[in-house]
Amino acid sequence: MSVRARPALVVALLGLVPFAGARETRASDEAFRAAAANGVRVEEVFRRTRRMMHAWLAYADARTLLLPDYLPGYTRGRRPFDLYTPHNSGADNYPYLVATAYFTDRLLYEGRMREMLRSDVRFTTAPDGIPGELELKTGKLGPPSLFGAAEYAKDGLIAVTELLGRTPWFYRMVDMTAALMRRAPVASAFGPLPDAGAELNGDVLQTLVRLAAMTSDRRFREWAERIGDAYVLEVLPGTHGVPGYTWDFTKHEGPDRMRLRDHGNEMVVGLALLHALESDLDAPRAASYRPVISRMLDRVLASANPDGMLYNEFRPSDLAPLDRQLSDNWGYVYGAVYTHFMVTGETRYRDAVRQVLRSLPRYRGYDWENGSQDGYADAIESALYLYAREPVPEARDWIESEIRTLIAFQQRDGTVERWYGDGNWARTLLLYAMWKTQGCHLDRWRDRVRLGAAREGDRLFVSLEGPAGFRDRLHFDFARHRRVLNFGRDYVRLNEWPEWFTVDENALYRVVDVSGRETIRAGWELKDGIEVTAPARLIVERSLADAH
Repeated sequence: MSVRARPALVVALLGLVPFAGARETRASDEAFRAAAANGVRVEEVFRRTRRMMHAWLAYADARTLLLPDYLPGYTRGRRPFDLYTPHNSGADNYPYLVATAYFTDRLLYEGRMREMLRSDVRFTTAPDGIPGELELKTGKLGPPSLFGAAEYAKDGLIAVTELLGRTPWFYRMVDMTAALMRRAPVASAFGPLPDAGAELNGDVLQTLVRLAAMTSDRRFREWAERIGDAYVLEVLPGTHGVPGYTWDFTKHEGPDRMRLRDHGNEMVVGLALLHALESDLDAPRAASYRPVISRMLDRVLASANPDGMLYNEFRPSDLAPLDRQLSDNWGYVYGAVYTHFMVTGETRYRDAVRQVLRSLPRYRGYDWENGSQDGYADAIESALYLYAREPVPEARDWIESEIRTLIAFQQRDGTVERWYGDGNWARTLLLYAMWKTQGCHLDRWRDRVRLGAAREGDRLFVSLEGPAGFRDRLHFDFARHRRVLNFGRDYVRLNEWPEWFTVDENALYRVVDVSGRETIRAGWELKDGIEVTAPARLIVERSLADAH
């Protein structure tokens, strides 16, 4: 386990607990100043994302409570303002309103967000669980959409599950994904597949790998391996080592085209994660997949620019760029690269990740997506996934500068660009906030409550400021990759919420309060939450008693 993920914990209020010497006291003072500054940033993020959430909810359909993909005032072309789609509003907006409500408005999370899930099932779903597009004004439901189901699961329901575990959103994902695979329409030598394209197949593969690990339901692993075998044994050998864009499983051929931004990179991510699961299980495919996955990643890395940044598209046969605009989803692909390093131990893959992170200052202010906030949101998300594993200073500074640009897109009414991509704006800000709290959170956050944290070695410094007398429960993060997803290691995963500082439920922790009174707690108590009253400053460090 890395230093970042090791459980820590003494909880102590600064000022009345003696430290070993003036140098340690100065270091602690600096850490608390950093934690307090982080608390200011987190309060702004929560306040802004909650405002965006309420701005969008004001446009909810009165009958179904569902949200249209676009709002009046959208300026990037003509769009319908009364259409809900599972692959847009369902996948990219609604799940991050769920996450926003969880962090900033727990009553809304327990009420309205669950009512919207009920409406999703009631109004958009065919009898076997596949959703379709819904015309909100007329109530007309379109045909079942496998693409809608795949996107809703991978981009939406996975994100909620990675954060919150087995909630009603998890069960929606389980049954919807099983229904999708039962409908898989594309014949192949390996069995029916969801699609001929790398995007939809990659979407489904990323979901199946999670469900295989979480449920031990053999169906999910068999379906994942069916898709994996189709690409490892047929598509990659036929497309110069990469998944390509589409593939004709009857003619056994496909175009000389590889897309590395969204709507194309999903299979790279899915195959790396499937290989990690097979390695966790010490299964035969771990060995047979390994050289093919290595070659895939080597080809992708060889197509990059000198800084390691990836082009939107390249030609697999000679690696020439087909679209020289850089991909804002570069970190999704580099997450697969880092996962492969974790599985194989081959340091060249780690080196590639560190190189691209060190290059980020040269991309300060880069226009990733034609002036849209969505490009900044995805690029910062990319960096946060990787910085959580490799805290490269250049990446930290770049994230801090670019987050201000992202925040500035919010409009006076709380919306951002008035399309479903506003949810991605909220997602990235929440990811940033989790970094600034090191995964800690409160039950009943409100305006002017500032919770921040800073890490110094094995110690966590927590600052809580707010209105006089504010009381709440402070929760510490835990190894969700292991306890929720059942992965052997904390692999980089698209639509995850990185783990920064985690507690071990079965370790013991020494807690020192303002009076110097000392108690011993178990890690699960800290995960479940301890009472705090603002203002508070807490030091968190593992108890020596845990060694006995």
